[in-house]
Amino acid sequence: MTGTVIIYSDGGADPNPGIGGWAAILRFGEHEKILKGNDPKATNNRMELQAAIHALRALKRPCEVEFHTDSEYLRRGITEGVGKWAEAGWYTKAGRPIPNAELWQELIKLTDSHSIQWHWVRGHSGDPNNERVDRLAREARLAITPKIDLEVDIPRLYVRASCRGNPGPGAWGAALEWQGSWDERNGSETSTTNNRMELTAAIEGLKLVPPESRLQIFTTSDYLYQGMTRWLQSWQANDWKKKDGQPVANADLWRKLAKLAREYDLIWVNAKGQRLEGLDLAGRLAADVG
Repeated sequence: MTGTVIIYSDGGADPNPGIGGWAAILRFGEHEKILKGNDPKATNNRMELQAAIHALRALKRPCEVEFHTDSEYLRRGITEGVGKWAEAGWYTKAGRPIPNAELWQELIKLTDSHSIQWHWVRGHSGDPNNERVDRLAREARLAITPKIDLEVDIPRLYVRASCRGNPGPGAWGAALEWQGSWDERNGSETSTTNNRMELTAAIEGLKLVPPESRLQIFTTSDYLYQGMTRWLQSWQANDWKKKDGQPVANADLWRKLAKLAREYDLIWVNAKGQRLEGLDLAGRLAADVG
């Protein structure tokens, strides 16, 4: 085959680990092929590898390939890591198995048939092909993401946050929707983090609702959602320490939120990637605070 095949790939999971999607765009001259896939239990790195594997599988004969990815894990792994890992029997120096070894081994076999130049592209930097393949991977993930269940007969609290720097000036917004009307609250701090603002938004937003209420809380923050639905019980049982023995970050706010949450019947909704009027309003409230 004469000429060069241009490939862009991307993949990710939300949360990580969680529901994953991957995509690849292959171009040869005027011809283009789009590949997409998903996995209900994945990680960012596994999706990046799957995207590369499926892209190279689609090549039916040896090719010259210009491969573009925004994953340093993929680019450095295939250009620098795999040789060392193979020589070490796919174990680290500490004797642990190399993560995703079976995918790396499959990718190596596929690369042997082609002459490939691997290029790293900074994600979300304006490269149109990288942006496009990112959208395609997101579409693949959302295709198997459970739809949000809006309960019409209970209040809905939407919380958002923003922060310029880490730490830096930050703000939060909370919007309560109930029986066709809205109640709003927002605030700011001169030096904080985005995670602290997410927690503050939830704490202050709950104060808009009478105790013992049944309530849906919508957040775009994996940190807040995973903390309240997965991590909190373990933190409390371990005296607010993580598995590695280190103190839980922002434990003061987590304690306050956990105590307050016990006064309600809460349904936490991970609304990342969703377009909802309440999320837009809460986002504007967080942005409006000077």
